[in-house]
Amino acid sequence: MLSREDNQLITQTNPGTPAGALMRCYWIPAFLSEEIPATDGPPARVKLLGEELVAFRDSQGRVGLIGEHCSHRGTSLFYGRNEECGLRCVYHGWKYDVEGNVVDTPAEPGSSDFGRKLHHTAYPTHEANGIIYAYLGAQERMPLFPNYEWTQVPLEFTYVTKCLLECNYLQGLEGECDSSHLSFLHRAFTNERNQVMYKSDTSPVYETEDTDFGVRLIATRNLDEQHYVRFSAFIMPVYGCVPAGRATNELEGYEIHTYVPADDSHCWRYDIGFRRGRAVRDDEVHRRRQINPDYSKIRNARNNYLQDRQKQKTVNFTGIEDFLNHDACATESMGAIFDRTKEHLGVSDKAVVAVRKFLLSAIKELQQGKEPPHVLRDRQRNWFPHVDCFAHLVPCDVPWRNKFDYLTPTAEKENPMSYAARKRAAS
Repeated sequence: MLSREDNQLITQTNPGTPAGALMRCYWIPAFLSEEIPATDGPPARVKLLGEELVAFRDSQGRVGLIGEHCSHRGTSLFYGRNEECGLRCVYHGWKYDVEGNVVDTPAEPGSSDFGRKLHHTAYPTHEANGIIYAYLGAQERMPLFPNYEWTQVPLEFTYVTKCLLECNYLQGLEGECDSSHLSFLHRAFTNERNQVMYKSDTSPVYETEDTDFGVRLIATRNLDEQHYVRFSAFIMPVYGCVPAGRATNELEGYEIHTYVPADDSHCWRYDIGFRRGRAVRDDEVHRRRQINPDYSKIRNARNNYLQDRQKQKTVNFTGIEDFLNHDACATESMGAIFDRTKEHLGVSDKAVVAVRKFLLSAIKELQQGKEPPHVLRDRQRNWFPHVDCFAHLVPCDVPWRNKFDYLTPTAEKENPMSYAARKRAAS
């Protein structure tokens, strides 16, 4: 369990909090490209790390993310006019560009330089494969945007969904760091191969290793003469990478489940998936059928996730449809912010403990003036072939690292193609 002090330290991310300061050291998903599809189109509200913001795409296609409330007298800029490379307040016509410059104050005298003395809250953005990322930290410390594999493949090789979770970000993230729940929460009453494996060994052996990007998580289940080894990863500060929806022994791609704090009691879950060598099929993005147009979940706590007790006896372990809703039921029903002084951790929580320790260490080191891990400054090392997630069957007498030696704790300085070749050989 965590002390009350550490639980508060790791869960509170609003402005002025230590964990909030940590989150602001990184580029994080802020909203989807589809929320502001057109130049000079309607702005979108964005709640991020406790801040109320609006996003818009200006006349030149540039993406702005600025404070929602007008610097003049606080009217919401969500209602503003997006025109001529700026967002204009409906109250008195003050106009802001994507960088937060006050470019027009038409209610002031023509000779006034009042607007030029002001600067509205605005954050840098970066658009990649359907997601707009934002950096909310100090401008002089802005890191490189990370060249993760899922940001580099062609757009048609990726997919992304977004939904609101009504709980603290850490509850969602911890679920991605826990392979033992696959044997229960996501169990279907079928003879599908993975289901049989999860049911036959409900107590996997866990390994964790701290890396330059976060924590690698390895869960091994015994299957007669083979081991079923599941590799997942926590990437700073809010990414949980899992081999969701992938067949055993397939190295075609994986999913990245990202839990971005909206505020301390809500977070945005982004499910990013990609394929390395082909376009994504529509039927692979089934999760969209679980989400309303406003990114709320169709199945939620207010309707008990539409749980069907008869299906709980005959179809799956929960009687709830789709992994997304299984996860939401488990994490939201803990309450808005779970009191971790009341938990009782076991051996199966080893990976969760490792990720908490990594996050707490990063928060405390930042408080001491040290730079946190995985803040990218070196363009020569801005690639991550050693980040990979999959499940594989390995002979019991073969250590997994012998087969997957590219899964090193740090990115080696060598030609990325050599890593690609080693991945193909491993498969």
